[in-house]
Amino acid sequence: MARGKLRIYLGAAPGVGKTYAMLSEAHRRVERGTDCVVAFVEHHDRPRTEVLLHGLEQIRRRDIEYRSAVFAEMDVDAVLDRAPAVALVDELAHTNVPGSRNAKRWQDVEELLKAGIDVVSTVNIQHLESLGDVVEAITGVRQQETIPDEVARRADQIELVDMSPQSLRRRMAHGNIYQSDKVDAALSNYFRPGNLTALRELALLWVADRVDEYLQQYRGEHDISAPWQARERIVVGLTGGPEGRTLIRRASRMAAKGSGSEILAVYIARSDGLTSASPKELAVQRTLVEDLGGTFHHVIGDDIPSALLAFARGVNATQIVLGSSRRKTWQYVYGPGVGATVARESGPDLDVHIVTHEEVAKGRGLPIARGARLSRARIISGWLAGVGGPALLTLLLHGMENGPGLANDVLLFLFLTVAAALLGGLTPALASAAVGSMLLNYWFTPPTHTLTVQDPENFVAIVIFFAVAVAVASVVDLAARRTHQAARLRAESEILSTLAGSVLRGETALDALLGRVRETFGMESVALLERQSDVEPWTCAGSVGPAPVARPDDADVDMPVGDHMALALSGRVLPAEDRRVLGAFAAQAAVVLDRQRLVGEAEAARRLAEGNRIRTALLAAVSHDLRTPLAAIKAAVSSLRSDDVAWSDADEAELLAAIEDGADRLDHLVGNLLDMSRLQTGTVTPLIRELDLDEVVPMALGGVPEGSVDLDIPETLPMVAVDPGLLERAVANIVENAVKYNPGRERVTVAASALGERVELRVADRGRGVPDEAKERIFEPFQRYGDAPRGAGVGLGLAVARGFVESMGGTLDAEDTPGGGLTMVLTLTAAPGQVRAGPVPPAQISS
Repeated sequence: MARGKLRIYLGAAPGVGKTYAMLSEAHRRVERGTDCVVAFVEHHDRPRTEVLLHGLEQIRRRDIEYRSAVFAEMDVDAVLDRAPAVALVDELAHTNVPGSRNAKRWQDVEELLKAGIDVVSTVNIQHLESLGDVVEAITGVRQQETIPDEVARRADQIELVDMSPQSLRRRMAHGNIYQSDKVDAALSNYFRPGNLTALRELALLWVADRVDEYLQQYRGEHDISAPWQARERIVVGLTGGPEGRTLIRRASRMAAKGSGSEILAVYIARSDGLTSASPKELAVQRTLVEDLGGTFHHVIGDDIPSALLAFARGVNATQIVLGSSRRKTWQYVYGPGVGATVARESGPDLDVHIVTHEEVAKGRGLPIARGARLSRARIISGWLAGVGGPALLTLLLHGMENGPGLANDVLLFLFLTVAAALLGGLTPALASAAVGSMLLNYWFTPPTHTLTVQDPENFVAIVIFFAVAVAVASVVDLAARRTHQAARLRAESEILSTLAGSVLRGETALDALLGRVRETFGMESVALLERQSDVEPWTCAGSVGPAPVARPDDADVDMPVGDHMALALSGRVLPAEDRRVLGAFAAQAAVVLDRQRLVGEAEAARRLAEGNRIRTALLAAVSHDLRTPLAAIKAAVSSLRSDDVAWSDADEAELLAAIEDGADRLDHLVGNLLDMSRLQTGTVTPLIRELDLDEVVPMALGGVPEGSVDLDIPETLPMVAVDPGLLERAVANIVENAVKYNPGRERVTVAASALGERVELRVADRGRGVPDEAKERIFEPFQRYGDAPRGAGVGLGLAVARGFVESMGGTLDAEDTPGGGLTMVLTLTAAPGQVRAGPVPPAQISS
């Protein structure tokens, strides 16, 4: 059966018209012949909303008695039996009354969707779980009824019901939202203009993000690469230089001018050796852009402009921010630069901003990636200048009637040889010297058009030209190589300096170090592999990047670390000169891995110390709590054995009851202490088997007074995979704790329900509850909340219960009971193949 579709009407505050819009949509669907029913709609005595209910089929609600009152909730079983095409369910974030099928209404809706029923629902922005803290900071009111964001994100349609704060306040003042006696208080508190404006902005931005997700999905499905300027996305191109911080801050100011703008910083590394950026500077810029709410991206590409534009179009960017070139004037002979190229090729859809900064025209000032080897383009340029240049110069000089003379001709050819050396290195320069000397001899040395030299002085000039050309080419090439080597050594020293700093600072993040390796060498993926011995298989201790290799033999580059560890890189083969720096990274990775393991061992030692502390606290705690029942037992026994007192039957029965009560208390205390000891030492081994909750839970209620618990365990619940003994002990501790703090006339409610592949057991009391900040502390050993008397126990019941539940793969958490009190939520895993989708009728049992 196909899953039903969910449509949500989202509002910024109560009263904007969500329910009205939902009912209007229902009338339109009914007019089109759609089978549409009202599963649950609350009109709150609003006349216009109530009128819209007329003409729509309404499913009868289920009445639930709770605390001497009757509440009407949605009858999920009745809706499933009716099986309409569309069901209207108001107030998606509503918390159901205890005893309902599910704890939350969104869980009821989930069942309807699984049954193939389309659902139209409503929710306010303040009920989204992720915005709870934000809404509380704005309004001062903490929302108790929330839904997980994922529930709303999975909705097939989200429609915003919008209204200006002024209109909403007018509607409130006219009595169209609340009763007249509540209007003044609402207008002066929750419905203040500032609150409504902030909530409206939250709703608009949240919906805009969802729309953007749908847009990205659509563009991906239809292979659309051209930018659609639906929202501002600003891409910041980083070089790793110090000007990057200026660019990021400038882009942040641009983004601040338009709500919903997004910043994406991208660093594009070449794949020809060490990257040109300082790893330390890149780390600073990554932190800066993330602090400003943006994201950092690392891309590998040899053609920087093309890679930058491809990235910008891939993320549907609308603007690109680049820094003014740091080149000196003469360096523009190598090309127009990245900024000019990107601006020229960006097209009409991308705006390119060139931002000035303090590093303009100061030179790159950074270590460059290239070593002594030149790029292919440089080599080709050198050969063109060294071979093609002399030929063109010959044609130019030969066409002149009165040439500049042989001496000047020699200087011109020598200039071309130097240019060839600068561009292409030694080999093109030597070729230029040979070709130049032959052309000088053939075309410009008498007798011309022959290789014969008539004047000895001209012969000497040609020989000197060739020798000087070779010498100059060698010097220029050697200087270029030394410059490249110095740049590489500078890059290595900076990288090693940053690496040493991380060692001194004690950084222990292996993923961060491997990510730095990937960025430094421009690799696709990096993995740290290890094995126990030469015959054991390799295991991955950590990796970054897509598809890391599983063995060093499969990597493009592997760097051994000791006998049984290796750093494996994929993406390209590294030159030999890069392996020295890679070796330092590999050694540091091994150190970081060892440090992480030492930290784990230290944590284990800390847990052992904590166990010793608990044992010490145990001895101190039980010194009184064990003595109290022992003293009562001893006193009763001594009294019964006394020969000078004639006890009546009633007195003897009372003394025997005191002995039994003391023994029970002592047994309970000792049992909890032994259980806590087993948990601390890790010796609890659950024996998991499949069973029904109604086989275990009733047995766990034997230690509480009769009539103190209402039990609701539906017979059709799926079976659970648990250890029966551990589950019984856990439930017994939870229920006994609830009864202990429950008011005398109230009953503790124990109810179970199925939620997909999970089964929840909820134990709700009506006591004074526990503040949110103390909800976790009550599960710690030797914790007794509030003014619990010393005789109430040593505070181990909930700690033992949580330990047992977690050992079976479940969870135990505390939450507020609607109307006051505390609810313990015990979540267990349903047995495989036991998940049931049908209705689960309740069955009430009193204990």
